[in-house]
Amino acid sequence: MLHVLYLVHDVSDPAVRRRITMLRAGGAQVTLAGFRRTADPIADIEGLRPIDLGATRDGRFGQRLAAVAKAAVSIGSKLGGSKLGGMPRPDLIIARNLEMLALARRAKSAFGASVPIVYECLDIHRLVLRNDFLGKALRATERFLARDVKLLVTSSPAFIANYFKPFGQVAAPIELVENKYFEAAAILPGDPEPADGPVGPPWRIGWFGALRCRRSLELLADFSRRMEGRFEIVLRGRPALSEFPDFHGFVESEPWLSFRGPYRNPEDMAAIYREVHFSWAIDFFEAGQNSEWLLPNRLYEGCRFGAVPISMGNTETGRFLNQQDIGVLLSQATPEGLEAALGKMEEHRFGRLKARVLARNPRTWSYDRSDCRALVERLRSLTTVPGSFAAEALA
Repeated sequence: MLHVLYLVHDVSDPAVRRRITMLRAGGAQVTLAGFRRTADPIADIEGLRPIDLGATRDGRFGQRLAAVAKAAVSIGSKLGGSKLGGMPRPDLIIARNLEMLALARRAKSAFGASVPIVYECLDIHRLVLRNDFLGKALRATERFLARDVKLLVTSSPAFIANYFKPFGQVAAPIELVENKYFEAAAILPGDPEPADGPVGPPWRIGWFGALRCRRSLELLADFSRRMEGRFEIVLRGRPALSEFPDFHGFVESEPWLSFRGPYRNPEDMAAIYREVHFSWAIDFFEAGQNSEWLLPNRLYEGCRFGAVPISMGNTETGRFLNQQDIGVLLSQATPEGLEAALGKMEEHRFGRLKARVLARNPRTWSYDRSDCRALVERLRSLTTVPGSFAAEALA
């Protein structure tokens, strides 16, 4: 069985849980190690007890660098200390983002063996795109740390086209693993999602997941007030409070906005998306860069369960939706632009929009166990670990 050491910058990130689930469903054994954004260590992620590398803070780049430097000194003992009973040498190390790539190299040295490293990069941070000394230094650091990685895993073709290839950051082969929803059961093209859902008006727009875009919040609030209750905005997930002066106070002061807290289980996804008509798939957090290039989790999750996506037309998400001939694409991110696109919504038009989403092959939006096995076999090919029938037993 392939043994993967997974190094992550935030062990409680829901996307980390999804990747762990995929690796294990594909037949791999996973050891999880990483930083946390909580005061106390996290006891359990998908049945795994993470190896705690310390606490970091969202948006605090300097503090995160200091935490990485501190962890680099102690990672050998953390991975092989007596409290862990001496972790066996992994067959492969996956480093989730740049700071963990630095630690992956230290971990590889600690094991004293030739362990392949996979670099997983699912966001292009705005700092590495700067043209000043800091940006150039970070890109040079990334090229140095990635000089002998065996595989780059990323989630959007636009990351490759706009960053990795133009800047020549990583010479390794590239594996595109989209931010799709994971389903344990086999996905059959002829098994569409039920078309039931709430009747409008009011029409509900769901903004779920990592809530970090202040401009989106203000735009949706302005639009909902403009529509005087014909549209309601439902927020769920984890707000990045560093990006909002007073997130909870702002939401409470808006008559047609509601925040319904975080969600933990993928099993909840169907229920929460069926409560809304539309899915907000727009992010201005790093406008002109990462936000225009990504294909976010909420795109796949919302479409899988029949929510009609809303996106800007000039982004990678917008281009993807245009190719699929689904969704509502905006030309301008203003309350007036939203009103022009949605303001006259009525039941017949919404039914057509939703039917087009439901008509797409579910595999467009989801991975199943066969995809997980293929991913693990791709990772296994980088090692000397022979093939196994363990994954087949899980099917």
